Amino acid sequence: MYYATMEKFGVEKRDLLKSAVEEARDSQDEAATQFKDALTRLREMYAVNGGALESNYDKLKGEYESAEKSAEAVRKRIKEMDQIANDLFAEWEKEIAQFTNETYASNSRRQLNETRTKYQQLATSLKSAEASMTPVLGQLKEQVLYLKHNLNAAAIGALRGEAANIQTEITRLLDQMNNSIRQADEFIKTLPK
Repeated sequence: MYYATMEKFGVEKRDLLKSAVEEARDSQDEAATQFKDALTRLREMYAVNGGALESNYDKLKGEYESAEKSAEAVRKRIKEMDQIANDLFAEWEKEIAQFTNETYASNSRRQLNETRTKYQQLATSLKSAEASMTPVLGQLKEQVLYLKHNLNAAAIGALRGEAANIQTEITRLLDQMNNSIRQADEFIKTLPK
């Protein structure tokens, strides 16, 4: 019903898919920014000597909460994008069966397979980056909780090694997210305007 209504207004499923891919890409970009900010706060946390510790904890906690919200937005966008893509591909399959001209049917089937393959590559990349967010968020949450309970210089010194691990994970995640964003841009370019 949603698609029928949108088509009455001249919005095709391919337009909805393009929009969903763009929104998923933008959500990942926003999440990447949040993770970068959390990484910056984490680095700042270990650069201070006691005085601004509470303030830096509050900033890190805020960055964690923002990163968590961004990660949830990414999950939602990917789910919406998958739904639209699956609906589009199902409709395309049904419409191919309506061709009486075998050349048209064959060409359309080839285009469908190519588009589906490109989409699967994009979806795999986005979902891989999405899956990487959960452990990074978990580590960051534990770091925030530990700091909350142990706001003193000794605790900060003890966490330096773990902070380095988290920084490495966040950096790796950012690389994955940037790759997914590039793939989304490439997929969008293949769609008709």
